[in-house]
Amino acid sequence: MGDNLVYKILKKHLVKGDLKKDESIGIKIDQTLTQDSTGTMVYLQLEAMNIDKVKTKRSVAFIDHNMLQQGFENADDHKYIQTVAEKHGIYFSKPGNGICHQVFLERFSTPGDTLLGSDSHTPTSGGVGMLSIGAGGLDVAIAMAGGEYYIKMPKVCKVNLLGKLKYMVSAKDIILEVLRKVTVKGGVGKIFEYGGDGVKYLSVPQRATISNMGAELGATTSIFPSDEKTLGYFKQQNRENDWIELKADDNCTYDEEITINLEELEPLVALPHSPDNVKSIKDVPKIKVDQVAIGSCTNSSYEDLMKVATILKDRKVHKDISLVIAPGSKQVMEMIARNGALGDIISSGARILEVSCGPCIGMGQSPGTNSVSLRTFNRNFYGRSGTLSSNIYLVSPEVAAASAIKGELTDPRELNIEFKNLENTKFIIDDSMIIKPIKDNDHVEVIKGPNIKSFPINKSLQNKINGKILLKCNDNITTDHIMPSNAKLLPFRSNIPYLSQYCFNSLDSEFPKRANEHNGGFIIGGENYGQGSSREHAALVPLYLGIKGVIAKSFARIHKSNLINSGIVPMNFLDEKDYNSLDLFDEIEIEIENILENLNNKVLEVKNITKNTLFKVSVDLSDIDIEIIKAGGKLNYIKNKINFK
Repeated sequence: MGDNLVYKILKKHLVKGDLKKDESIGIKIDQTLTQDSTGTMVYLQLEAMNIDKVKTKRSVAFIDHNMLQQGFENADDHKYIQTVAEKHGIYFSKPGNGICHQVFLERFSTPGDTLLGSDSHTPTSGGVGMLSIGAGGLDVAIAMAGGEYYIKMPKVCKVNLLGKLKYMVSAKDIILEVLRKVTVKGGVGKIFEYGGDGVKYLSVPQRATISNMGAELGATTSIFPSDEKTLGYFKQQNRENDWIELKADDNCTYDEEITINLEELEPLVALPHSPDNVKSIKDVPKIKVDQVAIGSCTNSSYEDLMKVATILKDRKVHKDISLVIAPGSKQVMEMIARNGALGDIISSGARILEVSCGPCIGMGQSPGTNSVSLRTFNRNFYGRSGTLSSNIYLVSPEVAAASAIKGELTDPRELNIEFKNLENTKFIIDDSMIIKPIKDNDHVEVIKGPNIKSFPINKSLQNKINGKILLKCNDNITTDHIMPSNAKLLPFRSNIPYLSQYCFNSLDSEFPKRANEHNGGFIIGGENYGQGSSREHAALVPLYLGIKGVIAKSFARIHKSNLINSGIVPMNFLDEKDYNSLDLFDEIEIEIENILENLNNKVLEVKNITKNTLFKVSVDLSDIDIEIIKAGGKLNYIKNKINFK
């Protein structure tokens, strides 16, 4: 029996454990990436490990999120990241060079390698056959320090792509169709491996769009084979020496399979407020649109923007529409500037934004009150845009550009436009904005501005934990709900005490006050608690506020790991009906004689002191997770157990 693509890469990188269902495995990480929104915390944690230089094949620090500089905070964070990168042998991509995932795909992605990134959309490089996983910052810091990365062995789901995309149907529509079939929680504990005869018709940028937005499935990652299309892309990037062929064996097996016939696919739209709320564009009324935003790590490639430019050429943006476009990298921006496409975009009336994440992360361009915004981004969670009353729709670049012209949600198939074949395009290669590591770094001074505060560290777990329920949430709570991310708060991502004032602000603005008044306590969650971003601030801020445990119906993968890394106990209701019996301010206690021993038994008994009732919770933790919880978090654990020197 042969191996699928995922097993081939995992076998090559397996350090601990066996590749068996539900087994905890440790894998070697070849490369890492960070971005500035999560990066400062990563490098503060790396410094706490007292290593001289990173142990990975390559680690890259990007500046792409916190680009608005209204005060000194973002500039200080950028200087800190640049100097700490220089000190520890890390590549540094300067502000303006591009979005981390787009630039990494262009200049660093490597088929067959493993990549760990402190951003949930790290799977983008799965488009070239790289096993690319998003994780919390501490896990990335540990990988840079030479430690392995632990996950529960995922199921491998094959996505069979049949046939060829029709006119004006895009890669965005493929991943939206997968989301419609699987949902935002259906991918938890799974890796999606794409195959079938339809793959050979998809370019690397198209594959990258699909693997990027696989994060919205809750998946561990997504991956494509490395084939002739991949080689062609690497030749365009003058990196053919980094290419290897990589594909699944003909006789391999999968845990699950789904099939999508590309010939039957139509343009799709994700309606507010979830990426899996997907309908065919023909089934959605022609709603009036106020704003269109094109870009993000999902749809900002040269190929995407050339399609947008072709649609906009000799046309004008509708009088009631604000169209904003952010290219994904300096390479993309320079190429469309030199070939005239940028002129066509500007002539249409579009506004060109800086090469950055921009509106996707809430950094500017918040839509107006009660407005409709079409975006080529990956998430449309409630409030993420910065405007609580806005309705955000996720669409392809083709739908976005066509709608910008018409002033309403428009099926791009109504247009009669022919796109150029870009396969033989010669790319502009200029890495001057990537600062390479230096050999002699003893003289380098790491510069920390006054906004950069130390991060909270938990204490070892006690035999009993108790406290009041401080918040009760519904299903699909995102990390945007837990720790909002917008232009006002992003400059303070290095300042946990300041951020703590805004924890759960969009759900309950009184939560931080309650947490302080009651010296911490517990959070109750529904299904898929903590979906979305990899930001560990969504665990570090609750830790700072004294949260001791979260009891939920189920957890999103990365957030659960971040809770464990922070020493906060994630617990699942054994009987989900018990969720309904709990209320705000109920005092609960885990009073078993020795909680530390019962963690190993996987079931804990919780007493509701207020109502004099008992209920049970499960703790789905690996042996290493249990040791981390006992130590009061992963940093405490590795300091005690692992020597990286």
